[in-house]
Amino acid sequence: MSEQAVQRRLAAIFAADVVGYSALMQRAEEATYAEFERLVRELIKPSLSRHNGRLIKTTGDGAIAEFASPSAAVQCGMEIQESISSGGSSLELRIGINLGEVIVGADGDLFGDGINIAVRLEGLADPGGILISEKVYLEVETKLDVGFEDRGEQQLKNISKPVRTFAVRAGAHGALIDRLTVIGPARPDKPSIAVLPFENMSGDVEQEYFADGMVEEIITALSRFNFLFVIARNSSFTFKGRAVDIKEVGRRLGVRYVLEGSVRKAAGKVRITGQLIDAVTGAHIWADRFERDLTDIFALQDELTVAVVSAIQPKLLQTEIALAVRRRSENLTAYDLFLRGMHQFYLATREGHAEAIRLAHRALELDPRYGVAAGLAGICHMLNVLFGYASDPQFERSEAIRLSRLALDSEGADPEILAFAAMVSAFMVGDIEGEIEMADRAVELNANSRAAWLARAWVYEAAGRPEDAVYGFERALRMSPVDPMLHQTLVGMGFALIELGRFEEAIAAARKALRWNSSYSVAYRCLASAFAHIDRDAEAREAVACLLELDRAFTLSALIARGGVSKLKLYIEGLRKAGVPE
Repeated sequence: MSEQAVQRRLAAIFAADVVGYSALMQRAEEATYAEFERLVRELIKPSLSRHNGRLIKTTGDGAIAEFASPSAAVQCGMEIQESISSGGSSLELRIGINLGEVIVGADGDLFGDGINIAVRLEGLADPGGILISEKVYLEVETKLDVGFEDRGEQQLKNISKPVRTFAVRAGAHGALIDRLTVIGPARPDKPSIAVLPFENMSGDVEQEYFADGMVEEIITALSRFNFLFVIARNSSFTFKGRAVDIKEVGRRLGVRYVLEGSVRKAAGKVRITGQLIDAVTGAHIWADRFERDLTDIFALQDELTVAVVSAIQPKLLQTEIALAVRRRSENLTAYDLFLRGMHQFYLATREGHAEAIRLAHRALELDPRYGVAAGLAGICHMLNVLFGYASDPQFERSEAIRLSRLALDSEGADPEILAFAAMVSAFMVGDIEGEIEMADRAVELNANSRAAWLARAWVYEAAGRPEDAVYGFERALRMSPVDPMLHQTLVGMGFALIELGRFEEAIAAARKALRWNSSYSVAYRCLASAFAHIDRDAEAREAVACLLELDRAFTLSALIARGGVSKLKLYIEGLRKAGVPE
């Protein structure tokens, strides 16, 4: 092409691709080809025409189009995804949209980074989703009645500078994980509630953990009622410190009711105000204020729980509520230390684990039968071994086992204690029969506990039962759809999907985990193994390089020695094929 013949123009570029096309063609070549041709003919081309888009070319499993308007490109993408979702097609699309300068060829074809970026964005989009560049976002954010999720800067292949990206939040399209974490899940058939972080009115930032602990105790007590669907603490706390619209909270978390309130702690007294709101209508259902001496804090929590539950189901007997309230330490100082320890645990860092263990042991010194404190310390010791944080792995392994048994002896009927003990046994001991029995019992005792379902999923995964593991991870995702530690659940699901041979889905889960936490090295293990199994060798090697950059001491022998992976044959095989050091 001569210099004089070069023509350039600004265009919104739309790139679409079928998810898992190669695997689908291997399973049902003719049906897959026919279905994609039908989508192009009956859905994509008509939608492009309605939004004044021009189809540049189809690529066998995808299509590239241009629009004069970024808004039209996004609207077209939304329409296509919504139609596929509601039309029952066996195929899913990823869509990427970019605004940039393109070179116009003599035959009308387009070239340049404007095209390349759109194609790269499509590759990063979620199944059933739309990913747009920042240039598109700046043009459409105030023009379209949709929401956007900031996915941060992405380093795209063969593109020199990182590109900031946004996922479109609209409609009912999207894979399971997107429906849970972005668009919002459907409300369950039974009463559902989220308890938001209570506002700390004490004027003392050191008391922030106390207000958080109060809310966590209320969530725990409510979750023990089988008739209630209760959103887990970590998802509720994503709204901490934010001015929120209750209807939006209800939509994001998939609940009908939202409890909010405030805590004021001063001069040896605690005053709590709470209000229960219908998240659909915005109507206030119940409001009250409670004031007690600090030494009577547990009775206050029980009373608030009774009031909230009675507002949802007035016929519920007070005695049933009292029987379900969780046993607590009667030593307020030990309880205070436990709350501080939980705060450190949720930081999910090496230093946080160490501080949580220290605080839990201080609580146990004051109350040697304080089972939840023993369970907290045991889980932290276990994670130190699994994440390679332990300077003395054998000692921490022994401590994890000892503390989980102490917790069981103290509070063996508590579902979360059972769940934690089952996980410790799965990864530190390997008693498959006992692990499964404890994990199943935990779920039976409290089917609303995210911790119980998540522990059960990990236990079944370690036991070599990936289908049961996937079910457990899905339940945990539903109960805490915007959890800050969601990356751990997603990667757990990814490992199970690898064992089921569902490698594309495993890759999608691991990629989403990295968007949630870009420094989570375990996600790169999942990517490396899954890519290797489908012969995407370059991407597998790239994942291994990222893994070793974050966890320099990682080897296959170290992984196996840490425990819990002996049944994950395909996972290990994929890592070895990807080139992870022995």
